[in-house]
Amino acid sequence: MTKMYSVHPEAKIGNNVSIGNYTNIYDDVEIGDNCEIYGNVTIFPGARIGDNVRIFPGAVIAGIPQDLKFRGEKTYAYIGNGTTLRECVTVNRGTASKGETRVGENCLIMAYSHVAHDCKLGNRVIISNATQLAGEVVVDDAAVIGGGSLIHQFCHLGRNIMLQGGALVNKDIPPFVKAAREPISYVGLNSIGLHRNGFPEEDIRHISDIYRILYMSDLNVTNAVKVIEETIPQSKYRDEIVEFVTKSERGIIRSVI
Repeated sequence: MTKMYSVHPEAKIGNNVSIGNYTNIYDDVEIGDNCEIYGNVTIFPGARIGDNVRIFPGAVIAGIPQDLKFRGEKTYAYIGNGTTLRECVTVNRGTASKGETRVGENCLIMAYSHVAHDCKLGNRVIISNATQLAGEVVVDDAAVIGGGSLIHQFCHLGRNIMLQGGALVNKDIPPFVKAAREPISYVGLNSIGLHRNGFPEEDIRHISDIYRILYMSDLNVTNAVKVIEETIPQSKYRDEIVEFVTKSERGIIRSVI
């Protein structure tokens, strides 16, 4: 069967890469080994795609940013090893702000989702269908985002969170928690997700003690952090949560509990 696709002669294609019909791959594109690129995919200049990546029909990678400040500067969109981009996913390349959009390794971005300019996604992130990430959003490792969620620009979503589908997110979400309701709020620890990711029970209890003070003590954030530092034994988790909260520029979600 005759293959009907277009690959620019200056694109760098790795070994054992499958390319479907009607796919267009432009110049200044690099694709690693053992990738599956299905039909009707468009990969624009600036795409840097790792090994063992699967890209399903209708996806568009490294399109220019939807940012009126963009002036055609040379920027990139990185897709990490082992990541899957399902149907009609769009990943825009960066702007002068960060210079790149980056999706980590072994992520799953489901159909019709959008990753805007200068976003940074960690490894093993799952983004469910029709979720929209605005510019410069940061999503840390192993976060799970429910379908149809809308994430405001500059928000930071911590690692190992679970976000309810259809969420409207305009605040930062600290690591290890579940977030739901409207307005988006803390609704508990993501204990199931932590168990699935191999966290020992002792560590889960330790993290729970931290969030009990932060979200269930009727203290404001500043005073809650002081109490956490005074009463919770030092650990990497305590330090990570305190650093996340104190460095949050948009402020963290609050509790409805």
